[in-house]
Amino acid sequence: MTDTNHPCEMLADMYALSNLREDFCESQFLFVGPKGNIGLAWKEAAELMGFHLKQSAPYGYEIEDVDVIYDLEEAIKGIDVVCTDSLSERQLNEFKNYQISLELMEKANKNVLLNPCPPFFRGEEVSRQVIDSSYFVGYEFKKCLLEIQQAILIFSLMEQ
Repeated sequence: MTDTNHPCEMLADMYALSNLREDFCESQFLFVGPKGNIGLAWKEAAELMGFHLKQSAPYGYEIEDVDVIYDLEEAIKGIDVVCTDSLSERQLNEFKNYQISLELMEKANKNVLLNPCPPFFRGEEVSRQVIDSSYFVGYEFKKCLLEIQQAILIFSLMEQ
């Protein structure tokens, strides 16, 4: 993990998605959060894998070369996978209108998935109710992190 990327997190998310959806690259992705290592990693994954990524965030938090829709209710329409990032104390107030709620998820496509990046906090970037909903895949996706990190270690050791 760096300030501009989070490769193990992305590999784990792509692996988890591939286990749920035959061709997840056909999905429409929405990243809700500030420009940072998670948002930039989603951008890189979209460029590499060829899926469409949009962002919803307040002015000043845009990721370059990613379609930004400032109205979250508008942005979530037609989306198959919603991703978030945790917020700093300074960002909480600026992102108060960008919390993912159960009502918002119901405006997305049928079978939409919510994948917040840990640490996620109930009542901050995601509502309390949405974490308990069938949309939420956060814990299941993070179970793949160990498998991905082990695969990277094995690959690295075999290269020696």
